[in-house]
Amino acid sequence: MAKINFLVNDTVTEVEGRVGESVMTAAVGAGIPGIIAECGGTCSCATCHVYVEGEIAEKLTPAHEDEEAMLEGAVAEVRPNSRLSCQIEVRPWMDGLTVRVPQI
Repeated sequence: MAKINFLVNDTVTEVEGRVGESVMTAAVGAGIPGIIAECGGTCSCATCHVYVEGEIAEKLTPAHEDEEAMLEGAVAEVRPNSRLSCQIEVRPWMDGLTVRVPQI
């Protein structure tokens, strides 16, 4: 398990992510607003777009080509710390991960 902090409109919701599941799956399971997940985690939409914050962001595996292409179609502003939450697999060392859900 790893604690994931979701920031939505400056409200923090802490969710226990199971190792091996995606950050998107943890968000959907907890009912985090703004994580729509239309494609169910197949990297074929950008409705789970988040901004990864803090030091943990620097330790994540970089976005692959398909993810970067999908982010180009995101509704919210794409920033250097933009990721699709379906492409971030929860790992024990991610405890305390903070992701901000973009405001649309």
